[in-house]
Amino acid sequence: MRTAENSNGSRTGPVLVTGAFGLVGTATVRRLLDTGREVVATDLDNPRNRRVARGIADTRLRVHWADLTDPEQVDELITTIAPTDVVHLAAIIPPLCYRYPDLAEAVNVGATAALVRAAEKSPAPPRFVQASSIAVYGPRNPHRTDAVLAPDTPIRPIDVYGTQKGETERLLITSSLEWIVLRLGGVLSVSGGLAINTDMLRFEAALPADGRIQTVDVRDVAAAFESALTTPATREVFLIAGDSSHRQRQHDVVSSVTAALGLRDVFPDGIVGDPDNDEHWFTTDWVDTERSQQVLAFQQHSWPGMLEEIRVKAGRYRPLLRAAAPLARAWLRRTSPYLGKHRTFADPWNAVTTMFGNPYPESA
Repeated sequence: MRTAENSNGSRTGPVLVTGAFGLVGTATVRRLLDTGREVVATDLDNPRNRRVARGIADTRLRVHWADLTDPEQVDELITTIAPTDVVHLAAIIPPLCYRYPDLAEAVNVGATAALVRAAEKSPAPPRFVQASSIAVYGPRNPHRTDAVLAPDTPIRPIDVYGTQKGETERLLITSSLEWIVLRLGGVLSVSGGLAINTDMLRFEAALPADGRIQTVDVRDVAAAFESALTTPATREVFLIAGDSSHRQRQHDVVSSVTAALGLRDVFPDGIVGDPDNDEHWFTTDWVDTERSQQVLAFQQHSWPGMLEEIRVKAGRYRPLLRAAAPLARAWLRRTSPYLGKHRTFADPWNAVTTMFGNPYPESA
């Protein structure tokens, strides 16, 4: 029996947020605190996460450091906190999941299984909101279909990440818990732009330039998770992406953000995908968010609005970045995974294998 509701039917007990100090986690924790919820944030205990935690000052926030790959720590976490709700965000995402597939399996699947088991054993089982990904749908060749992804589109994951996320969904859907799954599109932040690092830039350059992707502001993702804690529409899968202005091509996303920073035309044009090979595409596409928006009402930030915020935040640094553009352009061309290969079409999975490791699950 659920007991953590006030006279208005609003939930008042603690929310456990895993992966609380990552990109989505930090935004979600802030959103929940802003709406008056008590939050218990859990993540790995390391200097980076401690620094992020110190930046969130709120008396309703408690931090509980834990390694979710340890089932005993998971059991202790659920028993000690007795959460009304769990927002499970902890994950190893691309491209790191390709470099460390065993760790990704332990975090993405093993930790989820431990959390679900512990939650089911709780005297008052919490609502469990799971972060998944449109990677469960597998590669998407935009030349084969005009259809966009929907919750009932058959899933056919081929890579480590999509397969693991599909398994976490299965664990939750077959549980006795009150659950909601949010399949996320391409999450971006105006504060960090594209969270640029060498691995991510090389990874982006490997993807077909004309692949379809639907981005979403991390603040809107946080709003979706907050709404998922109170909606009566449970035991349902929702697709989370921005409004129609976020429907883009892969290369356009990177070039638009770098231009907003003052680094116009620094990112190579890239290589288009093979229209006759369905497997040589990445696991992104446009999505139907009509049902998700109707239920969760999360879409608040358009793509043009995000770009303008990035321009404003770059502010006085834009002239300096503009001056550095020629060097950045030359460096990015040298780091392209297709440098000197004279390819007609992109081959993302072979490039990923070369740069990071085998992207396919062992059983494939």
